[in-house]
Amino acid sequence: MAIEQIKMPQLGESVTEGTISKWLVSVGDQVNKYDPLAEVMTDKVNAEVPSSFAGTIKELIAAEGDTLAVGEIICTIEVEGGTEVAAEASTPTSEQPVEATATKSPVSPPASDTKVRYSPAVLKLSQEHGIDLTQVTGTGAEGRITRKDLLKIIESGQIPKPVEATGAASQTAVVQPTAQPVAQAVSSQAQAAVPAIPVAPGDIEIPVTGVRKAIAANMLRSKHEAPHAWTMVEVDATNLVEYRNSIKDEFKKKEGFNLTFFAFFVKAVSQALKEFPQINSMWGGDKIIQKKDINISIAVATDDALFVPVIKNADEKTIKGIAREISELAVKVRTGKLKAEDMQGGTFTVNNTGSFGSVQSMGIINYPQAAILQVESIVKRPVVMNNGMIAVRDMVNLCMSLDHRILDGLVCGRFLQRVKEIIENTSKSNTSIY
Repeated sequence: MAIEQIKMPQLGESVTEGTISKWLVSVGDQVNKYDPLAEVMTDKVNAEVPSSFAGTIKELIAAEGDTLAVGEIICTIEVEGGTEVAAEASTPTSEQPVEATATKSPVSPPASDTKVRYSPAVLKLSQEHGIDLTQVTGTGAEGRITRKDLLKIIESGQIPKPVEATGAASQTAVVQPTAQPVAQAVSSQAQAAVPAIPVAPGDIEIPVTGVRKAIAANMLRSKHEAPHAWTMVEVDATNLVEYRNSIKDEFKKKEGFNLTFFAFFVKAVSQALKEFPQINSMWGGDKIIQKKDINISIAVATDDALFVPVIKNADEKTIKGIAREISELAVKVRTGKLKAEDMQGGTFTVNNTGSFGSVQSMGIINYPQAAILQVESIVKRPVVMNNGMIAVRDMVNLCMSLDHRILDGLVCGRFLQRVKEIIENTSKSNTSIY
């Protein structure tokens, strides 16, 4: 018999962890290769983790509700053949927890050191924020410290510092200068976000789901790491409205799905991204990565969550093709059939905020992308034309949030002007939907 490990898979680009929402097996169960073992939630997708082996479930290392970094072990399986191996290898790899020598107390260490195992994600996060892991109580399996434990500490602003014993009755804190700006930035927001709220009779307490926690963590990371700037242009969409309205019924009858205004905007954005490739970039720390493929992420909301599926190579698709993908992805989200691959590879996000009547909004960037564009509601407004006359026109605001580390106002202004030009020149005479 041999003991094999099942690890937390990477369920999407930039996904670093997942939460076990439900175990589909129990210890002692017989499973075949590819049988589903657990349901996992991330900030991007819900998915099942399949078994890589046929055998018997030996141990469920993670409990339901636990959040583990990609590569951490979630369970072990006893399989036929081979020699039994330890659940944790003695030589760490990039995906296995690595050993660090630590004492349970920085003041009164025990006679002999104990080996404490930390995952690479935990070690990296602790080093970035100056967290003394010996002072952290883990909530993972067998008391292991998880990335979720450290994120809670960072959000609270109460970061434990290493201490040195200078005598029997005194200690001196070791200050980590690099952690101070992060702690200060997070502390005030965390304290304001988690106040002690009294619950009065009639109040309803709604538990925060794993999906909502994942969304919150991703949004918090984007706002903390990316310096957001914002800009907006006003677009005359009268010609577009007339063109789309004149063909929408025939299109629906012929194709079987709706021709939405949003498809025209996604096509215009993908065309403009080809002309301004700087916008189609991501922050890589010591470099900016300008992506070759133009993959448009679109925000699709349900009653309790927000998902961001991706239209791959949108610049190569027709307006009809984009409209079809928008329809299909929206159906997948609302029926719970969205797959991990549907969420991967996005390089720029377009959000249809106008679908619920918004006329101006500031989107939070879909990390690690460089920008997000909000397409607001098309509304009729009186407009002064070039000839000085006043006319009623169909107007729409395009609102763009940008990561100021990557992009400056000049290139973003030119990009938005190009999107505006494409939309304003959309008409039956010069725009094909096929």
